Amino acid sequence: MMEKMIFGRYVPAESVMHRMDPRAKLIIIFLFVCIIFLANNWFTYALIGIYTFIMLGMSRVPFKFLFGGLKPILWLVLFTFLLQLFFTKEGALVWSWGPVKIYEEGIRMGLFISLRFFFLILMTSLLTLTTTPIEITDGLETLLNPLKKVKFPVHEMALMMSISLRFIPTLMQETDKIMKAQIARGVEFASGPVKERIKAVIPLLIPLFVSSFKRAEELAVAMEARGYRGGEGRTKYRQLSWRMVDTLQLVALALLTVLLILLRA
Repeated sequence: MMEKMIFGRYVPAESVMHRMDPRAKLIIIFLFVCIIFLANNWFTYALIGIYTFIMLGMSRVPFKFLFGGLKPILWLVLFTFLLQLFFTKEGALVWSWGPVKIYEEGIRMGLFISLRFFFLILMTSLLTLTTTPIEITDGLETLLNPLKKVKFPVHEMALMMSISLRFIPTLMQETDKIMKAQIARGVEFASGPVKERIKAVIPLLIPLFVSSFKRAEELAVAMEARGYRGGEGRTKYRQLSWRMVDTLQLVALALLTVLLILLRA
């Protein structure tokens, strides 16, 4: 299952989203994370859902591939829903069984927060699916350029975040390989008492940490061998270009923001 996770992966394709400037995509994702909290009723959440799926359609990433890769994360969405369902004690009582009571407000809040979480996952995944790590680094560095005036290490921070995103699928693949090797030796991860499952995770973590440090060292050696000395004096082979489609996307997001404000309950 871990090898199917899509977060941090790039899917090459010919689409509007792939051709967009990485700066525009980063701004859109940041603003989307902010404005999604404006939604507080079914109309506003429907608008956000329509906008999200239009963006997904423009990316030309197959929906089957997308939702297949999000299956491990959907358990978190379900867990969030259940937390709100059982711990929100407001509104009319809908169902009760002994000490367990479900209220109308619990169902509503559970659905709203789960949808909010789900849309956030989709949009943030869309960024990495349609943008290469190099583009993300260049976009972040350009957007954070004003911080250089206060001696902030903009280039190093952007590179660090880009490498972190790139290593997510790699570490997931490593985890999957180690799990399969442990299962072949008779280790049970999905059955048995909880105490035994926790003990079974320890032989998984140690080789994963060793592998992570080894990959980090190999990356450091490779960067040093290529003469990397930080961002000072570096030039760029690929120049970012802001296009009309980037402006139109920001205008569309601004219109969505206005509609959310008008339709708030």
